[in-house]
Amino acid sequence: MKLRSRLWCLSVLPMPSAIEQMKTDQLLFLNENQVREHLQMAELIPAMEKALIEFSAGKVTQPVRSVINVDVAAATGFLGLMPALTPDGLGLKAVTFYPSNAERGIPTHMATILLVDPETGTPLAIMDGRLITEMRTAAVSAAATKLLASREAKILAILGSGVQAHSHVEALRLVRDFEEIRVWSPTCEHAERFAKEISATATSVEEGVRGADVIVTVTNSKTPVLKGAWLKRGCHVNAIGACRPDWRELDDEAMSNVIFVDSREAALKESGDVILSGAKIYAELGEALAGKVPARANETTIFKSLGMAIEDIAAAMLVYRSVTKRKIIRKAGRQEKIPKKMN
Repeated sequence: MKLRSRLWCLSVLPMPSAIEQMKTDQLLFLNENQVREHLQMAELIPAMEKALIEFSAGKVTQPVRSVINVDVAAATGFLGLMPALTPDGLGLKAVTFYPSNAERGIPTHMATILLVDPETGTPLAIMDGRLITEMRTAAVSAAATKLLASREAKILAILGSGVQAHSHVEALRLVRDFEEIRVWSPTCEHAERFAKEISATATSVEEGVRGADVIVTVTNSKTPVLKGAWLKRGCHVNAIGACRPDWRELDDEAMSNVIFVDSREAALKESGDVILSGAKIYAELGEALAGKVPARANETTIFKSLGMAIEDIAAAMLVYRSVTKRKIIRKAGRQEKIPKKMN
């Protein structure tokens, strides 16, 4: 009877609009551990597919990332501001990137995300964005790999050994059944440690890439680390690093293949791989996901990922919905326990 009563209590709760349903009585503050508790990669990948399709369909208001270069005595880095209005929400991410943080033993990327009620402008949540950035980037690569890589892909090569490398292994394993994973890092010790953690093999960069079906570049390199001459015909590359107009991860030969981007506008402003190689962009990934252009999965494909605010807002909304849903259920449970007044 208790279960039946509880289910009845939940069933009679009012069902307002999506935004109204998610509102809470106070602004939510969520740290990284709380975000982790409410964000699952298996749910994030389809959410990223939806976000990319909406962006390429013109349903999103999103300027290209605004960047402030920081050059102080202790280090150099930059602060990026990334706002977006999407069909699901409104928000802003502030992200910093300090490469020298790796020497300090702290994350090179840190971020904070603000969610706002698009109907009133009322702040809804402020949450840590470091993990969201890490996970949504890998989820977008998984969406690209799912669409563009061979269904028979068995060998994965990861160039890099940081948090993005770890997250990409988790995400890509959800869309392809890899039999072999190869790892390379500029620091051999890091590559060997990472390989041990994920049951992979540490190799040289060329050995890792040759014959691989899917390659991921997640480095802080400012010059090319991946040569097109090493690429297997018909393989797929997720190029994640080199987010500045004068940085490269891929050489010109690699960039002569079929190029997909998350945003044409952003790629032509921010991607050194695209700008310096003079590569022709074939399509936005969202266009291919929507079936507006052929995926050309039988050819060698490159997905140049820069990251977009809509991806952050979509991921943050997953977290927000999960948190508020749990609060509603807990509140309903407390209301059920309140004894009725005697007449």
